Amino acid sequence: MKFGIEFVPDMKYYELEYYVKLAEDSGFDYTWITDHYNNRNVYSMLTILAMKTRTIKLGPGVTNPYHISPALIASAIGTINEISGGRAVLGIGAGDKVTFERIGISWEKPLKRMREAVEIIRQLTEGKAVKYDGEIFKFNGAKLGFKAGSIPIYIGAQGPKMLQLAAEIGDGVLINASHPKDFEVAKESIDAGLSKAGKSRDAFDTVAYASMSVDEDRDKARNAARIVVAFIVAGSPPTVLERHGLSEDAVNAVREALNNAFTKGDWGGVAKSVTDEMIDIFSISGTPDDVIERINELSKAGVTQVVAGSPIGPDKKKSIKLIGKEIIPKLK
Repeated sequence: MKFGIEFVPDMKYYELEYYVKLAEDSGFDYTWITDHYNNRNVYSMLTILAMKTRTIKLGPGVTNPYHISPALIASAIGTINEISGGRAVLGIGAGDKVTFERIGISWEKPLKRMREAVEIIRQLTEGKAVKYDGEIFKFNGAKLGFKAGSIPIYIGAQGPKMLQLAAEIGDGVLINASHPKDFEVAKESIDAGLSKAGKSRDAFDTVAYASMSVDEDRDKARNAARIVVAFIVAGSPPTVLERHGLSEDAVNAVREALNNAFTKGDWGGVAKSVTDEMIDIFSISGTPDDVIERINELSKAGVTQVVAGSPIGPDKKKSIKLIGKEIIPKLK
């Protein structure tokens, strides 16, 4: 099992640097930095991290080919690869429709746009002059002026068609899920994509991009995950909610609590609306032994990398160290 960790660049650069160096020293293999216009720029932060770390692989988790051209993505990630000595990885996805609406971008043809963007980025980072006559992108001899090097591409995916595409053209897939059942369902689409491309599962990284909360005190860990889990529940499609047998009433209670939190500041009500069952389904939370048990279940379902996403734990520093001391050595 490989281990990654996700950070949002909503903190000062030196705080992010501190946590990523701590993760590296604790044995994490990857760090994924989220890419949203309202936070600090992902490539600026990755540049600092590339210069301040030694072994950990790093990249955006995830960027998108709607608000950034594939040419600029290739140039940016190629630069990170050069600065880091070949440690860059590219996480790319179709993006967030709600966010795009806020900045005036139409979310159209995500599958087609993703396929074309990844094909172009690969050619550019391989040093080729790109002539590409796609439905979305038209390139006429574009070429990077430096050697970007070999950069693995991970595709963020949820639905069956995007999962299949990720397996077909990507080196890995980033799936926002924490429960084995979700990966058992995804397996059919992933296998179809690998088969189409003639690729082995051994050469493909299936990543559980999970909400994680770890502490020696089980209740503290699980309580720290409640607000994050609430947002996941509220944003989950009906197929996922039905898969896990969550009642409409329970889900609506969470959505109503979130509305009250935004209008009245009642975040305590949000925490109360999240059931223990929801924490089990939408996070990996508890003591190190609880987390190890869940990761073993995920491994049996085909997961090859687990990413510790928000909140990581009630005390981020303590939780990162705890994962490095009590979890990673027992699962690598």
